[in-house]
Amino acid sequence: MTDVRRRNESAWLLPNDGSRTNHQLRHDMRRFCDDDEVDMVIVGCGAGGSTMLQRLARAGWNVVALDAGPFWDPDADWVSDEAGSHQLYWTDPRVIGGENPVPLGSNNSGRGVGGSMVHYAGYTPRFHPSDFDTYSRDGVGADWPIAYEDLRPYYVDMEGELPVAGEKWPWGDPHSYPQRPHPVGGNGEIFLRGAQRLGITAKVGPVAISNGRFGNRPHCIYRGFCLQGCKVNAKASPLITHIPDALAHGAEVRANAMVTRVAVDPQTGVATGVHYVVGGVEHFQRARTVAIAGYSIETPRLLLNSASARFPDGLCNDFDQVGRYLMVQGAPQTAGRFDAEVRMYKAPPPEVSSEQFYETDPTKPYKRGFSIQTVSPLPITWAEHVAAQGYWGTRLREYMSDYVHWSCLGALCEFLPQPENRVTLADETDRHGQPVARFSYTQCENDKALMAAAQTVMEDLLRAAGADEVITIDRAAHLVGGARMAADECHGVVDASCRSFAVPNLYITDGSVLPTQGSANPALTIMAVAARAADRLVNRRSTP
Repeated sequence: MTDVRRRNESAWLLPNDGSRTNHQLRHDMRRFCDDDEVDMVIVGCGAGGSTMLQRLARAGWNVVALDAGPFWDPDADWVSDEAGSHQLYWTDPRVIGGENPVPLGSNNSGRGVGGSMVHYAGYTPRFHPSDFDTYSRDGVGADWPIAYEDLRPYYVDMEGELPVAGEKWPWGDPHSYPQRPHPVGGNGEIFLRGAQRLGITAKVGPVAISNGRFGNRPHCIYRGFCLQGCKVNAKASPLITHIPDALAHGAEVRANAMVTRVAVDPQTGVATGVHYVVGGVEHFQRARTVAIAGYSIETPRLLLNSASARFPDGLCNDFDQVGRYLMVQGAPQTAGRFDAEVRMYKAPPPEVSSEQFYETDPTKPYKRGFSIQTVSPLPITWAEHVAAQGYWGTRLREYMSDYVHWSCLGALCEFLPQPENRVTLADETDRHGQPVARFSYTQCENDKALMAAAQTVMEDLLRAAGADEVITIDRAAHLVGGARMAADECHGVVDASCRSFAVPNLYITDGSVLPTQGSANPALTIMAVAARAADRLVNRRSTP
Protein backbone atom coordinates (compact mmCIF):
# COMPACT_ATOMS: atom_id res chain seq x y z
CA MET A 1 0.00 0.00 0.00
CA THR A 2 2.93 2.32 0.65
CA ASP A 3 4.16 1.84 -2.94
CA VAL A 4 0.70 2.66 -4.27
CA ARG A 5 0.46 5.84 -2.21
CA ARG A 6 3.85 7.01 -3.51
CA ARG A 7 2.62 6.98 -7.10
CA ASN A 8 -1.10 7.71 -6.63
CA GLU A 9 -2.58 9.20 -3.45
CA SER A 10 -6.18 9.35 -4.68
CA ALA A 11 -7.58 6.96 -2.06
CA TRP A 12 -6.11 9.07 0.72
CA LEU A 13 -7.40 12.33 -0.77
CA LEU A 14 -11.02 11.25 -0.46
CA PRO A 15 -12.87 12.43 2.67
CA ASN A 16 -13.18 10.12 5.67
CA ASP A 17 -16.20 11.85 7.22
CA GLY A 18 -18.84 9.71 5.54
CA SER A 19 -19.10 11.83 2.39
CA ARG A 20 -17.76 10.64 -0.95
CA THR A 21 -16.24 13.71 -2.63
CA ASN A 22 -13.39 16.05 -1.77
CA HIS A 23 -15.22 19.24 -2.72
CA GLN A 24 -12.35 21.42 -1.51
CA LEU A 25 -9.97 19.69 -3.91
CA ARG A 26 -12.34 20.41 -6.78
CA HIS A 27 -12.88 24.00 -5.63
CA ASP A 28 -9.14 24.65 -5.46
CA MET A 29 -8.45 22.89 -8.77
CA ARG A 30 -6.05 24.76 -11.01
CA ARG A 31 -7.82 26.40 -13.93
CA PHE A 32 -6.18 27.20 -17.24
CA CYS A 33 -7.35 29.79 -19.73
CA ASP A 34 -8.10 28.92 -23.33
CA ASP A 35 -5.19 31.12 -24.36
CA ASP A 36 -2.77 29.22 -22.12
CA GLU A 37 -0.81 26.81 -24.26
CA VAL A 38 -0.98 23.81 -21.96
CA ASP A 39 1.44 20.92 -22.32
CA MET A 40 -1.41 18.58 -23.16
CA VAL A 41 -5.17 18.71 -23.59
CA ILE A 42 -6.93 15.37 -23.17
CA VAL A 43 -10.31 14.64 -24.72
CA GLY A 44 -12.27 12.35 -22.41
CA CYS A 45 -11.96 11.44 -18.74
CA GLY A 46 -12.61 7.70 -18.74
CA ALA A 47 -10.21 4.82 -18.17
CA GLY A 48 -7.53 5.99 -20.61
CA GLY A 49 -7.90 9.75 -20.33
CA SER A 50 -7.92 9.86 -16.54
CA THR A 51 -4.89 7.59 -16.28
CA MET A 52 -2.97 9.78 -18.74
CA LEU A 53 -4.06 12.92 -16.86
CA GLN A 54 -2.88 11.65 -13.49
CA ARG A 55 0.44 10.33 -14.78
CA LEU A 56 1.32 13.55 -16.63
CA ALA A 57 0.23 15.77 -13.74
CA ARG A 58 2.53 13.74 -11.47
CA ALA A 59 5.35 14.39 -13.96
CA GLY A 60 4.80 18.14 -13.69
CA TRP A 61 2.97 18.74 -16.96
CA ASN A 62 0.38 21.48 -17.35
CA VAL A 63 -2.52 19.33 -18.44
CA VAL A 64 -6.27 19.75 -18.78
CA ALA A 65 -8.89 17.11 -19.56
CA LEU A 66 -12.20 17.97 -21.23
CA ASP A 67 -15.21 15.70 -20.77
CA ALA A 68 -18.59 16.03 -22.47
CA GLY A 69 -20.42 14.93 -19.31
CA PRO A 70 -20.64 16.17 -15.73
CA PHE A 71 -18.21 15.98 -12.84
CA TRP A 72 -20.14 13.46 -10.78
CA ASP A 73 -20.81 13.82 -7.06
CA PRO A 74 -21.63 10.30 -5.75
CA ASP A 75 -23.63 11.66 -2.81
CA ALA A 76 -25.79 14.01 -4.85
CA ASP A 77 -25.94 12.35 -8.26
CA TRP A 78 -26.09 8.59 -7.81
CA VAL A 79 -29.00 6.48 -6.61
CA SER A 80 -29.54 2.80 -5.89
CA ASP A 81 -32.08 2.52 -8.66
CA GLU A 82 -31.79 1.22 -12.22
CA ALA A 83 -34.20 3.70 -13.78
CA GLY A 84 -32.58 6.59 -11.93
CA SER A 85 -29.13 5.75 -13.25
CA HIS A 86 -29.66 6.26 -16.99
CA GLN A 87 -27.88 9.60 -16.79
CA LEU A 88 -24.62 7.64 -16.47
CA TYR A 89 -24.88 6.38 -20.06
CA TRP A 90 -24.02 8.11 -23.31
CA THR A 91 -27.43 8.48 -24.94
CA ASP A 92 -26.71 11.15 -27.56
CA PRO A 93 -27.90 10.14 -31.05
CA ARG A 94 -25.97 7.52 -32.97
CA VAL A 95 -26.90 5.42 -36.00
CA ILE A 96 -26.38 1.65 -35.93
CA GLY A 97 -26.47 -0.78 -38.83
CA GLY A 98 -24.99 -3.90 -40.38
CA GLU A 99 -26.38 -7.44 -40.22
CA ASN A 100 -25.99 -7.52 -36.44
CA PRO A 101 -26.54 -3.95 -35.20
CA VAL A 102 -25.10 -3.30 -31.74
CA PRO A 103 -27.30 -1.37 -29.28
CA LEU A 104 -25.32 1.39 -27.60
CA GLY A 105 -25.81 2.67 -24.07
CA SER A 106 -25.69 1.05 -20.66
CA ASN A 107 -23.43 -1.88 -21.51
CA ASN A 108 -20.76 -0.06 -23.54
CA SER A 109 -20.93 3.75 -23.25
CA GLY A 110 -20.29 6.16 -20.42
CA ARG A 111 -21.03 9.83 -19.87
CA GLY A 112 -19.20 12.07 -17.43
CA VAL A 113 -15.91 12.10 -15.56
CA GLY A 114 -14.96 8.47 -14.93
CA GLY A 115 -16.48 7.29 -18.20
CA SER A 116 -18.09 3.88 -18.50
CA MET A 117 -16.05 2.64 -15.53
CA VAL A 118 -18.52 4.53 -13.34
CA HIS A 119 -21.16 1.95 -14.26
CA TYR A 120 -19.09 -1.11 -15.22
CA ALA A 121 -19.42 -4.22 -13.07
CA GLY A 122 -15.92 -3.84 -11.64
CA TYR A 123 -14.53 -6.97 -13.31
CA THR A 124 -10.85 -6.40 -14.17
CA PRO A 125 -9.00 -9.40 -15.64
CA ARG A 126 -5.81 -9.08 -17.65
CA PHE A 127 -5.50 -10.00 -21.29
CA HIS A 128 -3.57 -13.21 -21.94
CA PRO A 129 -0.13 -13.27 -23.58
CA SER A 130 -1.76 -14.98 -26.58
CA ASP A 131 -3.99 -11.94 -27.18
CA PHE A 132 -1.02 -9.98 -28.46
CA ASP A 133 -0.16 -12.28 -31.40
CA THR A 134 -3.38 -13.97 -32.45
CA TYR A 135 -2.54 -13.75 -36.15
CA SER A 136 0.86 -15.40 -35.79
CA ARG A 137 -0.46 -17.92 -33.31
CA ASP A 138 -3.93 -18.76 -34.66
CA GLY A 139 -4.17 -17.20 -38.10
CA VAL A 140 -6.97 -14.80 -37.09
CA GLY A 141 -7.22 -11.28 -35.70
CA ALA A 142 -4.06 -9.18 -35.63
CA ASP A 143 -0.67 -9.01 -33.97
CA TRP A 144 -0.08 -6.07 -31.64
CA PRO A 145 3.10 -4.00 -32.05
CA ILE A 146 3.73 -4.66 -28.34
CA ALA A 147 3.81 -7.87 -26.32
CA TYR A 148 2.19 -8.89 -23.05
CA GLU A 149 5.52 -8.37 -21.31
CA ASP A 150 5.39 -4.68 -22.24
CA LEU A 151 2.17 -4.29 -20.25
CA ARG A 152 2.88 -6.63 -17.34
CA PRO A 153 4.36 -3.98 -14.99
CA TYR A 154 1.47 -1.63 -15.77
CA TYR A 155 -1.06 -4.37 -15.05
CA VAL A 156 0.59 -4.82 -11.65
CA ASP A 157 0.55 -1.07 -10.97
CA MET A 158 -3.11 -0.69 -11.91
CA GLU A 159 -4.18 -3.73 -9.91
CA GLY A 160 -2.61 -2.07 -6.89
CA GLU A 161 -4.09 1.37 -7.51
CA LEU A 162 -7.68 0.24 -8.09
CA PRO A 163 -7.19 -2.17 -6.08
CA VAL A 164 -8.20 -5.60 -7.41
CA ALA A 165 -9.43 -8.45 -5.20
CA GLY A 166 -9.41 -12.09 -6.22
CA GLU A 167 -8.01 -15.58 -5.91
CA LYS A 168 -4.67 -16.52 -7.40
CA TRP A 169 -5.25 -16.53 -11.15
CA PRO A 170 -4.15 -19.68 -13.02
CA TRP A 171 -4.82 -18.61 -16.62
CA GLY A 172 -2.77 -16.59 -19.10
CA ASP A 173 0.20 -15.32 -17.10
CA PRO A 174 -0.59 -16.80 -13.65
CA HIS A 175 -0.51 -14.14 -10.94
CA SER A 176 -1.95 -13.04 -7.60
CA TYR A 177 -3.98 -9.97 -6.67
CA PRO A 178 -3.29 -7.38 -3.96
CA GLN A 179 -6.51 -8.07 -2.04
CA ARG A 180 -8.09 -11.34 -0.95
CA PRO A 181 -11.23 -12.54 -2.77
CA HIS A 182 -14.64 -11.34 -1.67
CA PRO A 183 -17.11 -13.72 0.00
CA VAL A 184 -19.41 -15.40 -2.48
CA GLY A 185 -23.19 -14.90 -2.66
CA GLY A 186 -25.91 -17.14 -4.04
CA ASN A 187 -25.11 -16.66 -7.72
CA GLY A 188 -21.43 -17.39 -7.17
CA GLU A 189 -22.25 -20.51 -5.17
CA ILE A 190 -24.33 -21.82 -8.09
CA PHE A 191 -21.45 -21.20 -10.54
CA LEU A 192 -18.96 -22.96 -8.27
CA ARG A 193 -21.28 -25.93 -7.72
CA GLY A 194 -22.01 -26.43 -11.41
CA ALA A 195 -18.38 -25.95 -12.38
CA GLN A 196 -17.21 -28.54 -9.88
CA ARG A 197 -19.68 -31.10 -11.19
CA LEU A 198 -18.54 -30.53 -14.78
CA GLY A 199 -14.81 -30.40 -14.00
CA ILE A 200 -14.55 -26.72 -14.94
CA THR A 201 -12.04 -24.60 -13.01
CA ALA A 202 -13.64 -21.45 -11.60
CA LYS A 203 -12.16 -18.75 -9.39
CA VAL A 204 -13.49 -15.88 -7.26
CA GLY A 205 -12.68 -12.47 -8.73
CA PRO A 206 -10.90 -10.48 -10.03
CA VAL A 207 -12.89 -7.36 -9.20
CA ALA A 208 -11.75 -3.77 -8.67
CA ILE A 209 -13.89 -3.54 -5.54
CA SER A 210 -12.14 -2.93 -2.26
CA ASN A 211 -12.20 -5.89 0.12
CA GLY A 212 -11.24 -3.98 3.25
CA ARG A 213 -10.54 -0.33 3.86
CA PHE A 214 -8.19 1.20 1.28
CA GLY A 215 -6.97 4.67 2.17
CA ASN A 216 -10.20 6.53 2.96
CA ARG A 217 -12.27 4.23 0.77
CA PRO A 218 -14.54 1.83 2.65
CA HIS A 219 -15.10 -1.90 2.30
CA CYS A 220 -17.71 -3.14 -0.17
CA ILE A 221 -21.12 -3.45 1.52
CA TYR A 222 -22.51 -5.93 -1.08
CA ARG A 223 -25.48 -3.80 -2.02
CA GLY A 224 -25.39 -5.19 -5.55
CA PHE A 225 -25.70 -1.93 -7.50
CA CYS A 226 -22.27 -2.15 -9.13
CA LEU A 227 -23.73 -1.51 -12.58
CA GLN A 228 -24.67 1.95 -11.37
CA GLY A 229 -22.42 4.47 -9.64
CA CYS A 230 -21.05 2.97 -6.42
CA LYS A 231 -22.47 5.11 -3.59
CA VAL A 232 -19.82 4.03 -1.09
CA ASN A 233 -16.73 4.40 -3.36
CA ALA A 234 -15.76 0.77 -2.82
CA LYS A 235 -15.86 0.04 -6.56
CA ALA A 236 -12.99 1.58 -8.48
CA SER A 237 -13.50 4.11 -11.24
CA PRO A 238 -11.14 6.84 -12.43
CA LEU A 239 -13.38 9.38 -10.72
CA ILE A 240 -12.04 8.17 -7.38
CA THR A 241 -8.88 6.22 -8.27
CA HIS A 242 -6.99 8.74 -10.44
CA ILE A 243 -8.78 12.09 -10.69
CA PRO A 244 -8.18 13.23 -7.08
CA ASP A 245 -4.42 12.71 -7.38
CA ALA A 246 -4.40 14.46 -10.77
CA LEU A 247 -6.14 17.51 -9.26
CA ALA A 248 -3.77 17.54 -6.30
CA HIS A 249 -0.86 17.74 -8.74
CA GLY A 250 -2.17 20.68 -10.72
CA ALA A 251 -4.34 19.12 -13.42
CA GLU A 252 -7.67 20.59 -14.48
CA VAL A 253 -10.82 18.64 -15.31
CA ARG A 254 -13.21 20.71 -17.40
CA ALA A 255 -16.62 18.99 -17.35
CA ASN A 256 -19.60 19.48 -19.67
CA ALA A 257 -17.16 20.44 -22.44
CA MET A 258 -17.95 18.76 -25.76
CA VAL A 259 -14.94 18.67 -28.07
CA THR A 260 -15.98 19.10 -31.71
CA ARG A 261 -12.71 19.23 -33.63
CA VAL A 262 -8.94 18.87 -33.28
CA ALA A 263 -7.05 21.73 -34.93
CA VAL A 264 -3.91 21.07 -36.98
CA ASP A 265 -1.56 23.73 -38.32
CA PRO A 266 -1.71 23.46 -42.14
CA GLN A 267 1.95 24.50 -42.49
CA THR A 268 3.62 22.31 -39.87
CA GLY A 269 1.13 19.45 -39.66
CA VAL A 270 1.11 19.49 -35.85
CA ALA A 271 -1.93 19.69 -33.58
CA THR A 272 -2.45 23.10 -31.97
CA GLY A 273 -5.40 22.41 -29.67
CA VAL A 274 -9.09 21.53 -29.68
CA HIS A 275 -12.36 23.29 -30.40
CA TYR A 276 -15.03 22.63 -27.78
CA VAL A 277 -18.46 23.84 -26.65
CA VAL A 278 -19.61 24.67 -23.13
CA GLY A 279 -23.15 25.90 -22.54
CA GLY A 280 -23.62 26.60 -26.23
CA VAL A 281 -20.50 28.80 -26.40
CA GLU A 282 -17.61 27.76 -28.62
CA HIS A 283 -14.04 27.80 -27.26
CA PHE A 284 -10.57 26.82 -28.41
CA GLN A 285 -7.99 25.40 -25.99
CA ARG A 286 -4.39 25.79 -27.13
CA ALA A 287 -2.05 22.90 -26.44
CA ARG A 288 1.42 21.66 -27.34
CA THR A 289 0.15 18.08 -27.38
CA VAL A 290 -3.30 16.55 -27.80
CA ALA A 291 -4.52 13.18 -26.54
CA ILE A 292 -7.87 11.74 -27.57
CA ALA A 293 -9.55 9.33 -25.16
CA GLY A 294 -13.20 9.42 -26.19
CA TYR A 295 -13.47 5.62 -26.64
CA SER A 296 -14.29 3.56 -29.68
CA ILE A 297 -17.27 5.47 -31.08
CA GLU A 298 -16.50 9.08 -30.20
CA THR A 299 -12.75 8.93 -30.92
CA PRO A 300 -13.17 7.90 -34.60
CA ARG A 301 -16.07 10.31 -34.89
CA LEU A 302 -13.92 13.20 -33.63
CA LEU A 303 -11.10 12.30 -36.02
CA LEU A 304 -13.49 12.13 -38.97
CA ASN A 305 -15.13 15.42 -37.96
CA SER A 306 -11.65 17.02 -37.84
CA ALA A 307 -11.21 16.87 -41.62
CA SER A 308 -9.19 19.65 -43.23
CA ALA A 309 -7.45 20.45 -46.51
CA ARG A 310 -4.50 18.36 -45.32
CA PHE A 311 -6.77 15.54 -44.13
CA PRO A 312 -9.82 15.66 -46.42
CA ASP A 313 -11.09 12.24 -45.33
CA GLY A 314 -10.62 12.86 -41.62
CA LEU A 315 -7.71 13.49 -39.31
CA CYS A 316 -5.07 10.71 -39.41
CA ASN A 317 -7.08 8.94 -42.11
CA ASP A 318 -4.67 8.96 -45.05
CA PHE A 319 -4.90 5.17 -45.31
CA ASP A 320 -8.61 4.79 -44.49
CA GLN A 321 -7.91 3.20 -41.12
CA VAL A 322 -9.92 5.53 -38.85
CA GLY A 323 -13.09 3.86 -37.62
CA ARG A 324 -12.19 0.42 -38.95
CA TYR A 325 -11.80 -2.86 -37.04
CA LEU A 326 -14.17 -1.81 -34.28
CA MET A 327 -15.05 -4.80 -32.12
CA VAL A 328 -17.60 -5.77 -29.53
CA GLN A 329 -17.55 -8.95 -27.49
CA GLY A 330 -20.32 -11.46 -27.89
CA ALA A 331 -21.97 -11.44 -24.47
CA PRO A 332 -24.77 -14.03 -24.28
CA GLN A 333 -26.35 -14.38 -20.85
CA THR A 334 -27.91 -17.63 -19.64
CA ALA A 335 -30.19 -17.81 -16.62
CA GLY A 336 -31.32 -20.86 -14.69
CA ARG A 337 -34.19 -21.28 -12.23
CA PHE A 338 -33.70 -23.03 -8.90
CA ASP A 339 -36.26 -24.14 -6.33
CA ALA A 340 -34.31 -22.49 -3.52
CA GLU A 341 -33.97 -18.72 -3.47
CA VAL A 342 -30.74 -17.47 -5.06
CA ARG A 343 -31.10 -13.68 -4.63
CA MET A 344 -28.40 -13.06 -7.22
CA TYR A 345 -28.44 -9.31 -6.57
CA LYS A 346 -26.93 -9.73 -3.10
CA ALA A 347 -23.27 -9.31 -4.11
CA PRO A 348 -21.13 -7.70 -6.80
CA PRO A 349 -22.35 -9.04 -10.19
CA PRO A 350 -18.97 -10.49 -11.27
CA GLU A 351 -18.24 -12.77 -8.31
CA VAL A 352 -16.98 -15.97 -9.92
CA SER A 353 -15.46 -16.54 -13.34
CA SER A 354 -13.61 -19.02 -15.51
CA GLU A 355 -11.15 -18.57 -18.36
CA GLN A 356 -10.84 -22.28 -19.06
CA PHE A 357 -12.25 -21.75 -22.58
CA TYR A 358 -10.25 -18.59 -23.35
CA GLU A 359 -7.61 -20.01 -25.69
CA THR A 360 -7.97 -21.64 -29.11
CA ASP A 361 -8.93 -25.30 -28.78
CA PRO A 362 -7.60 -27.25 -31.80
CA THR A 363 -10.44 -29.78 -31.45
CA LYS A 364 -13.07 -27.08 -32.06
CA PRO A 365 -14.18 -25.64 -35.42
CA TYR A 366 -13.57 -22.05 -34.30
CA LYS A 367 -10.55 -20.00 -33.28
CA ARG A 368 -9.95 -18.20 -29.99
CA GLY A 369 -12.49 -18.58 -27.19
CA PHE A 370 -14.63 -17.15 -24.42
CA SER A 371 -14.76 -16.55 -20.68
CA ILE A 372 -17.69 -17.01 -18.28
CA GLN A 373 -18.65 -14.99 -15.21
CA THR A 374 -21.61 -14.38 -12.94
CA VAL A 375 -23.56 -11.30 -14.06
CA SER A 376 -26.66 -10.91 -11.82
CA PRO A 377 -28.97 -8.55 -13.75
CA LEU A 378 -31.22 -6.29 -11.66
CA PRO A 379 -35.02 -6.38 -12.19
CA ILE A 380 -35.37 -4.02 -15.16
CA THR A 381 -32.60 -5.81 -17.05
CA TRP A 382 -34.07 -9.14 -15.96
CA ALA A 383 -37.40 -8.10 -17.50
CA GLU A 384 -35.56 -7.57 -20.80
CA HIS A 385 -34.23 -11.13 -20.57
CA VAL A 386 -37.72 -12.52 -20.01
CA ALA A 387 -39.34 -10.37 -22.69
CA ALA A 388 -36.68 -11.55 -25.17
CA GLN A 389 -38.11 -15.08 -24.76
CA GLY A 390 -41.49 -13.78 -25.98
CA TYR A 391 -43.14 -13.60 -22.57
CA TRP A 392 -45.55 -10.72 -22.02
CA GLY A 393 -48.48 -9.87 -19.78
CA THR A 394 -49.30 -12.55 -17.22
CA ARG A 395 -46.30 -14.74 -18.08
CA LEU A 396 -43.91 -11.77 -17.75
CA ARG A 397 -45.37 -10.94 -14.34
CA GLU A 398 -44.96 -14.55 -13.24
CA TYR A 399 -41.29 -14.57 -14.22
CA MET A 400 -40.71 -11.23 -12.52
CA SER A 401 -42.29 -12.40 -9.27
CA ASP A 402 -39.98 -15.42 -9.43
CA TYR A 403 -36.84 -13.23 -9.78
CA VAL A 404 -35.21 -14.33 -6.51
CA HIS A 405 -35.08 -17.96 -7.73
CA TRP A 406 -32.94 -17.24 -10.79
CA SER A 407 -29.19 -17.37 -11.32
CA CYS A 408 -27.51 -15.75 -14.32
CA LEU A 409 -24.16 -16.28 -16.04
CA GLY A 410 -22.62 -14.29 -18.87
CA ALA A 411 -19.97 -15.08 -21.45
CA LEU A 412 -17.53 -12.81 -23.24
CA CYS A 413 -16.72 -14.18 -26.68
CA GLU A 414 -13.73 -12.87 -28.62
CA PHE A 415 -15.18 -11.44 -31.81
CA LEU A 416 -12.60 -10.94 -34.54
CA PRO A 417 -11.53 -7.58 -35.99
CA GLN A 418 -12.99 -7.02 -39.46
CA PRO A 419 -12.36 -3.93 -41.59
CA GLU A 420 -16.02 -3.35 -42.48
CA ASN A 421 -17.10 -3.27 -38.85
CA ARG A 422 -16.53 0.42 -38.51
CA VAL A 423 -17.58 3.92 -37.57
CA THR A 424 -18.35 6.45 -40.29
CA LEU A 425 -20.22 9.76 -40.21
CA ALA A 426 -23.99 9.81 -40.62
CA ASP A 427 -26.05 12.49 -42.33
CA GLU A 428 -27.75 13.28 -39.02
CA THR A 429 -26.20 15.90 -36.74
CA ASP A 430 -26.17 16.42 -32.98
CA ARG A 431 -27.22 19.50 -31.02
CA HIS A 432 -23.84 21.09 -31.82
CA GLY A 433 -24.35 20.64 -35.55
CA GLN A 434 -21.76 17.86 -35.78
CA PRO A 435 -22.40 14.69 -37.82
CA VAL A 436 -23.12 11.80 -35.48
CA ALA A 437 -21.45 8.40 -35.68
CA ARG A 438 -22.80 5.55 -37.77
CA PHE A 439 -21.65 2.21 -36.37
CA SER A 440 -22.04 -0.81 -38.66
CA TYR A 441 -21.47 -4.32 -37.32
CA THR A 442 -21.76 -7.80 -38.83
CA GLN A 443 -20.70 -11.02 -37.14
CA CYS A 444 -18.50 -13.48 -39.00
CA GLU A 445 -19.01 -17.26 -38.84
CA ASN A 446 -16.32 -17.62 -36.17
CA ASP A 447 -18.16 -15.09 -33.99
CA LYS A 448 -21.43 -17.00 -34.31
CA ALA A 449 -19.75 -20.33 -33.50
CA LEU A 450 -18.24 -18.87 -30.34
CA MET A 451 -21.63 -17.55 -29.20
CA ALA A 452 -23.22 -20.98 -29.67
CA ALA A 453 -20.39 -22.74 -27.83
CA ALA A 454 -20.54 -20.34 -24.88
CA GLN A 455 -24.30 -20.76 -24.60
CA THR A 456 -23.96 -24.54 -24.51
CA VAL A 457 -21.36 -24.44 -21.71
CA MET A 458 -23.42 -22.01 -19.61
CA GLU A 459 -26.61 -24.04 -20.01
CA ASP A 460 -24.78 -27.25 -19.10
CA LEU A 461 -23.22 -25.57 -16.08
CA LEU A 462 -26.53 -24.28 -14.71
CA ARG A 463 -28.26 -27.63 -15.26
CA ALA A 464 -25.39 -29.38 -13.50
CA ALA A 465 -25.94 -27.03 -10.57
CA GLY A 466 -29.60 -28.08 -10.41
CA ALA A 467 -31.51 -25.62 -12.61
CA ASP A 468 -34.89 -26.90 -13.81
CA GLU A 469 -35.25 -24.28 -16.56
CA VAL A 470 -32.70 -22.25 -18.55
CA ILE A 471 -33.11 -19.28 -20.88
CA THR A 472 -30.50 -17.42 -22.95
CA ILE A 473 -30.44 -13.94 -24.43
CA ASP A 474 -27.90 -12.90 -27.08
CA ARG A 475 -26.11 -9.65 -26.32
CA ALA A 476 -22.96 -7.69 -27.09
CA ALA A 477 -20.76 -5.83 -24.64
CA HIS A 478 -17.75 -3.53 -24.54
CA LEU A 479 -16.17 -1.68 -27.44
CA VAL A 480 -12.58 -1.58 -28.63
CA GLY A 481 -10.83 -0.72 -31.88
CA GLY A 482 -11.53 2.02 -34.38
CA ALA A 483 -8.10 3.68 -34.19
CA ARG A 484 -5.87 0.69 -33.61
CA MET A 485 -2.15 0.58 -32.94
CA ALA A 486 -0.05 -1.11 -35.58
CA ALA A 487 3.49 -1.48 -36.87
CA ASP A 488 2.92 1.03 -39.68
CA GLU A 489 0.45 3.63 -40.91
CA CYS A 490 -0.96 1.37 -43.60
CA HIS A 491 -2.45 -0.93 -40.98
CA GLY A 492 -3.33 1.36 -38.09
CA VAL A 493 -3.72 4.87 -36.73
CA VAL A 494 -1.15 4.96 -33.89
CA ASP A 495 2.17 3.32 -33.14
CA ALA A 496 3.21 1.19 -30.18
CA SER A 497 3.39 4.31 -27.98
CA CYS A 498 -0.17 5.40 -28.95
CA ARG A 499 1.33 8.23 -31.01
CA SER A 500 -0.40 9.09 -34.27
CA PHE A 501 1.51 8.18 -37.43
CA ALA A 502 0.15 11.25 -39.21
CA VAL A 503 0.35 13.99 -36.55
CA PRO A 504 3.50 13.80 -34.41
CA ASN A 505 2.04 15.48 -31.30
CA LEU A 506 -1.33 13.68 -31.31
CA TYR A 507 -1.93 10.64 -29.10
CA ILE A 508 -4.87 8.29 -28.66
CA THR A 509 -5.09 6.63 -25.26
CA ASP A 510 -8.36 4.76 -25.01
CA GLY A 511 -9.77 1.39 -26.02
CA SER A 512 -9.94 2.39 -29.67
CA VAL A 513 -6.21 1.59 -30.03
CA LEU A 514 -6.58 -2.11 -29.10
CA PRO A 515 -6.00 -4.35 -32.17
CA THR A 516 -7.84 -7.32 -30.58
CA GLN A 517 -9.87 -7.65 -27.44
CA GLY A 518 -9.64 -11.19 -26.20
CA SER A 519 -12.31 -12.60 -23.90
CA ALA A 520 -11.48 -10.27 -21.02
CA ASN A 521 -13.21 -7.08 -19.96
CA PRO A 522 -11.03 -4.30 -21.41
CA ALA A 523 -10.91 -1.66 -18.63
CA LEU A 524 -7.68 -2.83 -16.95
CA THR A 525 -5.88 -3.16 -20.28
CA ILE A 526 -6.99 0.31 -21.40
CA MET A 527 -5.57 1.80 -18.20
CA ALA A 528 -2.34 -0.18 -18.55
CA VAL A 529 -1.89 0.94 -22.18
CA ALA A 530 -2.50 4.58 -21.20
CA ALA A 531 -0.05 4.39 -18.28
CA ARG A 532 2.62 2.94 -20.58
CA ALA A 533 1.98 5.66 -23.18
CA ALA A 534 2.31 8.34 -20.49
CA ASP A 535 5.61 6.86 -19.29
CA ARG A 536 7.03 6.83 -22.79
CA LEU A 537 5.82 10.35 -23.48
CA VAL A 538 7.40 11.70 -20.29
CA ASN A 539 10.65 9.87 -21.00
CA ARG A 540 10.72 11.20 -24.58
CA ARG A 541 10.33 14.76 -23.34
CA SER A 542 13.04 14.39 -20.68
CA THR A 543 15.54 12.88 -23.12
CA PRO A 544 17.98 15.51 -24.47
